[in-house]
Amino acid sequence: MSVSIPAEKKEQIFNKLKEANTFFQQIYPGDRTERQPVHTLYGGANLFKYDAAASLGKRALEIFETYAPDHKVFGNVFGMDIDSGFSSKVYNKVIAKLKAEAIEDFRIDFEDGYGNRSNEEEDETARTTALEVAKGMKEKTLPPFIGIRIKPFTEEMKERGLRTLDIFVSTLVKETGGKLPDNFIVMLPKVTIPEQPATLVSFFDILETELKMEKGILKMEMMVETTQAIMDINGTNPLYRFIKASNGRCIAMHFGTYDYTASCSITAKYQEMDHPVCDFAHHMTKVALAHTGIWLSDGATNTMPIGPHRGDDLTKEQLQENMDTVHRAWKKGYDHIRHSLWNGFYQGWDLNPAQFPMRYAAVYAFFLESYDDAVERLKTFVDKAARATLIGDVFDDAATGQGLLNYFLRALNSGAITEEEVLVTGLTLDEIRGRSFKKILENRKK
Repeated sequence: MSVSIPAEKKEQIFNKLKEANTFFQQIYPGDRTERQPVHTLYGGANLFKYDAAASLGKRALEIFETYAPDHKVFGNVFGMDIDSGFSSKVYNKVIAKLKAEAIEDFRIDFEDGYGNRSNEEEDETARTTALEVAKGMKEKTLPPFIGIRIKPFTEEMKERGLRTLDIFVSTLVKETGGKLPDNFIVMLPKVTIPEQPATLVSFFDILETELKMEKGILKMEMMVETTQAIMDINGTNPLYRFIKASNGRCIAMHFGTYDYTASCSITAKYQEMDHPVCDFAHHMTKVALAHTGIWLSDGATNTMPIGPHRGDDLTKEQLQENMDTVHRAWKKGYDHIRHSLWNGFYQGWDLNPAQFPMRYAAVYAFFLESYDDAVERLKTFVDKAARATLIGDVFDDAATGQGLLNYFLRALNSGAITEEEVLVTGLTLDEIRGRSFKKILENRKK
């Protein structure tokens, strides 16, 4: 074929494009392949014990069995189909999860969940909590993910935040011989300027050197809690600058529902996870950090599923009031979590073990109700090698194929479906975990 562009000039121009493409790919490497927890439990540092995961999981199961004694009650609370067996399927998965691993991620809280105490008291709490974590490591009782939330690096709180971090990490690694728990993370709240995460990273460097730790082992996450974290004085979104300032140490960005709504002047009654101001912040965060490999997490529902009446000699009316209160709170939290999932936020916060049932009910139902349809569509799409496919009234193109792949990745990560349930699509686990629908199709055409 006759061509007009000389090979020399083509290579010269393409080499410039290669540099730009490579730089872009470094910024946007895509989603990470590691497991992302579906929730983070926040608990006051003064209450943390080495066996907290087991004891809180046991409490969550007791609450669940009390207020959802069977799948019919469960299905009615969350509006699930009882006759088809769907509520039973989700119910059994929730029970199994609460028994096996009720807590996926725990954040030992030295900020809002701990409050402002004397320096002497927080010093001692940082020390004793580190010893509890060390004991948990030895006894293998810690959840898969764990970390601490320190106070923010504002002018008022920076000294206290740093001192707690220093005491906790120093005590922990000296007790464990230099080791940290698996998936250990430090949460920096109320980030408003890049200099705050950059400062934390500088102290990470010093701690690793002084304590002879592996370089880069200390990781962090940040919180979006103010309007300035969504749009700065220049009218731009600063979140990627926050990530860049972390020098590769930040793995996640979390949303602080109540601080953020307060910063938007929302009154207390309407400070809810599904308020439109939260949706705006979620979308801005998603757009700013999509494909960077940074995990995103929504906040918490602060309506607790706890009945107003306590004791062993409650009347029938009091027991019913407790039941109604828990069910209302469960359904509210369930709807909030579903709203987060719908917005593409696959992790959120819990504040009490009574919230675990609604967490797993929402996550499992969200994915399971789409399973049969997703299997059919993905199988057909792969079989026809990316030719546009019409199944029922849903038209699939290549981008939708990637969306279907994302569904199976997220559903598998959450525990809603098993590896065997993924394989019925005709894809291998390696293909699913490769996270590229384009590569799957290219390989199958060879």
